[in-house]
Amino acid sequence: QVQVAESGGGLVQAGGSLTLSCELSGRASADYVMGWFRQAPGKERTYVALINEKGDRTYYSDSVKGRFAISRDDAKSTVYLQMNNLEPEDTAVYYCAADRVLTLTTFYNYWGQGTQVTVSS
Repeated sequence: QVQVAESGGGLVQAGGSLTLSCELSGRASADYVMGWFRQAPGKERTYVALINEKGDRTYYSDSVKGRFAISRDDAKSTVYLQMNNLEPEDTAVYYCAADRVLTLTTFYNYWGQGTQVTVSS
């Protein structure tokens, strides 16, 4: 059974940086597309960044392009989200997701419990 678990959220000032981690267990992570989504209070969950199984293709939402970077280390079964130049608008619960099919929608089979990121102005 595939499980994913996030870590690394917290409180940071605007302009600061955070790195989120997500570990996949139960299967070889190299078989899975992995990604990050976020959900702010009262808003829908939307995709932030995705990385394909090989790690040679990445996708970013327009709102984070140039500031966030997704990467993976399948030896550690872990995907990372490096977040730089954070803005108050980045405040949300961040979720890790995994599946065998890449999609920009939220149709992923495996989700973590979420980690809170709060950016103060």
